[in-house]
Amino acid sequence: IDDLERDLREIGEKEIAASVVGEKIMAKLHELDDVAYVRFASVYREFKDVNDFVAELKSLLSTEKEYGSKFKA
Repeated sequence: IDDLERDLREIGEKEIAASVVGEKIMAKLHELDDVAYVRFASVYREFKDVNDFVAELKSLLSTEKEYGSKFKA
């Protein structure tokens, strides 16, 4: 949370669009916890059905495959 707050303060604006805050939260969750990321994304991006979940999971798995899993020692 401290990193997120610092990132938002570094923007240097009095007001920050909710979309910017949401995207920064998703980026931080993606780094920390895949399940929390998908759960937040499902609400933030207003998933309508299971296909939206599947698409997001495929994207997540593709990213991890491309850049390597964050869980590798």
